[in-house]
Amino acid sequence: MTTAQEHGGDVRLTGISKTYGSFTAVHPLDLTVPQGSFFALLGASGCGKTTTLRMIAGLEEPSSGTVRLGDQDVTALPPYKRPVNTVFQSYALFPHLDIFENVAFGLRRRGIKSVKKQVGEMLDLVQLGEQARKKPHQLSGGQQQRVAVARALINHPKVLLLDEPLGALDLKLRRQMQLELKRIQTEVGITFVHVTHDQEEAMTMADTVAVMNGGRVEQLGAPADLYENPRTTFVANFLGTSNFIEAEVAAESGDDLVVKAGDCKLTLPTARCSGPTATGGKVLVGIRPEKISLTHADDAGRIPEGRNRITGRIADSSFIGVSTQYVVHSPVCPSFEVYAQNIERDGRLTPGAEVVLHWNPAHTFGLDAAQDVEAGVEKVEEDASA
Repeated sequence: MTTAQEHGGDVRLTGISKTYGSFTAVHPLDLTVPQGSFFALLGASGCGKTTTLRMIAGLEEPSSGTVRLGDQDVTALPPYKRPVNTVFQSYALFPHLDIFENVAFGLRRRGIKSVKKQVGEMLDLVQLGEQARKKPHQLSGGQQQRVAVARALINHPKVLLLDEPLGALDLKLRRQMQLELKRIQTEVGITFVHVTHDQEEAMTMADTVAVMNGGRVEQLGAPADLYENPRTTFVANFLGTSNFIEAEVAAESGDDLVVKAGDCKLTLPTARCSGPTATGGKVLVGIRPEKISLTHADDAGRIPEGRNRITGRIADSSFIGVSTQYVVHSPVCPSFEVYAQNIERDGRLTPGAEVVLHWNPAHTFGLDAAQDVEAGVEKVEEDASA
């Protein structure tokens, strides 16, 4: 197998943008996808992720900027002259050819006569060696998807582009294919750039995720870092669920900020606050639902010192197997979500019960309230209408 090191498979976008008349699909952006990485462009419909992918592929001409693959400027090259291949959601397999010939197609088009060894290796890679003489309609959706990947990889592109490749699969098969694609990428070592609207898919597969919103990259980083340290309400809400408390910075204490929300004082690490840190600054204090513990008010005295705590009343609860999801009404947040694992359930934690929500201050993050309240409201409205 040809290695990524021989290819020099960095993707470098510099000042790249795309406009259609007065509409800007992608605002000028700089983006580097490191050689040999699994990179995801993540965002909702219309965010510019597919347009960005199509500019890398050569299927869309940038309105400005350059596309470089390795040391080569490919901005002006047509798609067939670029060292990239694309796997689409539709797979686009040839129905009249068997699996072997579908995979061999690219080699034969280049005039290569002896294809058996290369096709065999590629079918083994995607674990379809025994299906070589079947037609596409005889395979499952997941198998067809793997044929499309094998066909794209057989020409040893520097970069494999994946445009919502798992969108047509059911949930269980999609999860299997996420792991399968990650295995294939690790084995071949080629740069993968994957477009998806599914945050779980991006976080399962990618080394690095670029969250796109309105034609811009809102935040870029490793999946765990984006989840634990979102810098905007859009990212915090797009990657899972977050609870937000409007607060004001009261003081700095060592490496921490002390903030005040109503009659309640909370602590968060200064390093995890992307909002103002000066006294009087308005921040949104964020905490993920699974980071919070729920204790009945009668047992409040047993809560360890040093934890952030808020009082409230359970408004609703839903048992979903591995966890129970609670909605808690609190003076500082009208509907606090808490996900509690069903290890030892407290029978008193039912709607109407007075409770204390508490969590490790280190799990708290802070955002700029002035910039993010409006964005968060828009996101909630968008979800409600979806």
